Amino acid sequence: MIVLGSSSPYRRQLLNRLGVPFCHRSPAIDETPAPGESPEATAQRLAEEKARVVAEEFPAHLIIGADQVACLRTSLIGKPLTHDRATAQLHAFSGQEVLFHTAVAVLDSARSEIRSTVIDTYIRFRQLTAAEIDSYLSLEKPYDCAGSFKAEGLGIALFERLASEDPTAIIGLPMIALNHLLLHFGYNAMLKDRLPAD
Repeated sequence: MIVLGSSSPYRRQLLNRLGVPFCHRSPAIDETPAPGESPEATAQRLAEEKARVVAEEFPAHLIIGADQVACLRTSLIGKPLTHDRATAQLHAFSGQEVLFHTAVAVLDSARSEIRSTVIDTYIRFRQLTAAEIDSYLSLEKPYDCAGSFKAEGLGIALFERLASEDPTAIIGLPMIALNHLLLHFGYNAMLKDRLPAD
């Protein structure tokens, strides 16, 4: 059985696309970046930590952990949580390129084997007016999203362009990368079952 170690409804929606049975748990971890840690390393470490924490409850499962870290130049961007912070983030993003590191980890808790990868997404934002920002935030209220937008919704209209090898990474769970990791552990979503061991 697959367990998604995430409280994100957006990640659950993405995993549902595979049509495989899974349950989810919300891992409680400290998401503070370690001193001197790169944003990419932070995302990867947190994805792996989430999977390991959930594995304590599920000792013989495939556990998925994921995390996303955004950067504007050298500044880390978190979830805004409030309207004022979201407004400030989108004003800062106007006309700029923002880099999102999205990590996914899969842990086979029965074998204590973990694999993970990080997918980068580059987003160039349009020149945004104050009216556009205010209207967008009032419509979607993306206060629980890193970067203050929902790419799966109207947030896509904030972009000038997006570049990534995995189109779902920006939503929080890179599905192409996840499928490769699941195949490594013998789980084929097309067959809806574990493959026989080699």
